[in-house]
Amino acid sequence: MPDHEHPTAPSTTTALTADDLAEGVHLVASLLRLPAALAADWSRPAGALHWTCWETAEHLADDLFAYAAQLGPQTPPATADLPFLLRRTAPGSPASVIFADPQAGPEGLVQVLEACGALHVAMVRTASPAARAFHGFGTTDAAGSAAMGLVELLVHAEDLACGLGLDWTAPASLSARVLARLFPDAPTDTAPWDTLLWATGRGDLPGRERRTEWRWDSTPRP
Repeated sequence: MPDHEHPTAPSTTTALTADDLAEGVHLVASLLRLPAALAADWSRPAGALHWTCWETAEHLADDLFAYAAQLGPQTPPATADLPFLLRRTAPGSPASVIFADPQAGPEGLVQVLEACGALHVAMVRTASPAARAFHGFGTTDAAGSAAMGLVELLVHAEDLACGLGLDWTAPASLSARVLARLFPDAPTDTAPWDTLLWATGRGDLPGRERRTEWRWDSTPRP
């Protein structure tokens, strides 16, 4: 039975780690390196997003870079993101620091994504337990930062898979632990991947209204 058909997942109590984040980076990079992905039209919309698949992958790389950077300063900003200069490549495109050279093609874009993911993994792995990183959904610790990186990876992989015509199902175990860490009020009696898609406004659950607005809770847990 595929992972997404299981109503529950293994333990959701273990804090997410750098190894979990590295697994997510590997899974998504492998998905985007499939021959069908590399040959696809990356100018198509990424699922229901208004961004193209190329813009969405750049945004994902930028998220991972930003989450890594927020863990870096000895005296991090308490109420704002680090003051990197953001720019857009077109009206309505994501505002980012990280961009890939279009001439490098999809493989180059995946390399940029992998590199930003590796930076985030390294920062999560080496951050002090007392380290804190600002986020608008709740200033977080290293484990929360790993969870944020994972939710970005898993759900934007869904967006990209829809746009590029790929099959994608996130592992139930990772989905369940991300839900427990970032969406503690989400139902626990439904398939974890389906629930994570619902929690992020990308899917339906029986008996529950589809979410049109959503946010996670990344504040540290006891």
